[in-house]
Amino acid sequence: MLPATALPDPRRGRFQDLKTRLHATSGAAGMLLEDAMPTAITAFDTLLGGGFPMGSLVTLEGPCSSGRWSIAATLLAAATRRGLGAVIDEGELYPPSLEAAGVRLDRLLIVPAKTPVGIARAADLLLRSRVVRVLVMAATSLRAAVWTRLASLAQRAGVLLVVVATRAWPELSASASVRVGFSFERALVRGTRGLWATFDGFDLRAQVRKHKRATGGAFVTVRSVLASMDGV
Repeated sequence: MLPATALPDPRRGRFQDLKTRLHATSGAAGMLLEDAMPTAITAFDTLLGGGFPMGSLVTLEGPCSSGRWSIAATLLAAATRRGLGAVIDEGELYPPSLEAAGVRLDRLLIVPAKTPVGIARAADLLLRSRVVRVLVMAATSLRAAVWTRLASLAQRAGVLLVVVATRAWPELSASASVRVGFSFERALVRGTRGLWATFDGFDLRAQVRKHKRATGGAFVTVRSVLASMDGV
């Protein structure tokens, strides 16, 4: 009979099994790194040279009604079709809106964090784990060195780190490989205008502010139907 100290810890085996299954699901165990993560919005992907480059920190910038989160949702939908995605939630996330955008909630890690330190730690752990393909977080006040570290971790892990921001502070802007600004253009309605009209989405303007593959200032009109996410 083995002494008590020599008995295997069953928790260690369960943890290793979970880690193996997460890697198998996400493809991270020998991760096939794409050049870019497309949004499935043809005109937008063309503007970006095929999509957002994997292994980079990108910012989606604009006011709350600009459709930034709609684009983030399309990226999470693409990620969860083949693996895992993650969102750092400050308490305002509405999962049904993500599901309506095509995100597989059973493949989405939702990590609650509210303070800048907590958000930075959560992002650091998720990137170093290499189990997700896309990580979405809201911009928060962090030092330049922290943004630089997160961008470096994203590059090494081949993860697309998406930061949703009203504007990119200099500390964030310097670390971002791609910056895209969004603004609302017009609402779309179906049927007769007035009492019986129904909302059918909206058009938003997407303008490249920083990208090595695209000309700065280039823009395109993007159509979105995710009305419930635009106020986030």
